[in-house]
Amino acid sequence: MAVLSTIKTGARSMAAERQARIDLAAAFRLAVLNNWHESVANHFSLAVSDDGKTFLMNPKWVHFSNIRASDLLLLHADDRVALQRPNAPDPSAWCIHGAIHSALPQARCILHVHSPYATAICALADPAIKPVEQNTARFFNRVAIDLNYGGIADNDAEGARLVCALGDKSVMMMGNHGVLIAAPSVAEAYDTLYYVERACQTLVLAYSTGRPLNVMPDALAEQTARGWEEYKDSMFAHFGQMKRVLDRQDRTYAD
Repeated sequence: MAVLSTIKTGARSMAAERQARIDLAAAFRLAVLNNWHESVANHFSLAVSDDGKTFLMNPKWVHFSNIRASDLLLLHADDRVALQRPNAPDPSAWCIHGAIHSALPQARCILHVHSPYATAICALADPAIKPVEQNTARFFNRVAIDLNYGGIADNDAEGARLVCALGDKSVMMMGNHGVLIAAPSVAEAYDTLYYVERACQTLVLAYSTGRPLNVMPDALAEQTARGWEEYKDSMFAHFGQMKRVLDRQDRTYAD
């Protein structure tokens, strides 16, 4: 019976990792569909162990449109020689994702991009997502702001600094850099990134008018943000629907 139990547990673990690979690969393809990608840069990762330290991440310098489930690297945050392996991840990816997965187990899925509108807001002296309508209000008092950019993140000290900057937040606006999402699942991370980029698009358009912003009072902004929390199931529906879009267009992401 013990052997049978071990076999079943192993099969469930393999099935769970397989599904994790498919979901994360879908997120890469959807980033292309939404124009969030940049050259062969930026990185997504997903924890597959209970402690969050074992995680999947995209291989070095592969375009998001070509990433398949089977391409994803399986890494461990405490592996001190990860960057010396033949299939080593990008150093900046390891610095950011390895550090966060090592220190923040609640950050199961991490999406880091230089998407156009979020990055534009991150280029401002004040990169806060101001609550000027329903989507922007979703992030009221729920975003970490990092204004201490020190160049390309490629060392342990920078990774540790970013862990402290993110803290318990699910969104970090990285000044002079881009945006990072940390969520419990791929579906929640994808939906959050989608709405961050939409919110920042609205802000860019509003700022471009040169007119004063109609910023919500704090109480209304908080009420609206809490209202979003009642629609959490829509995050999974959104991701599921977008995977159906991918399935119709090109299902090679699941290979």
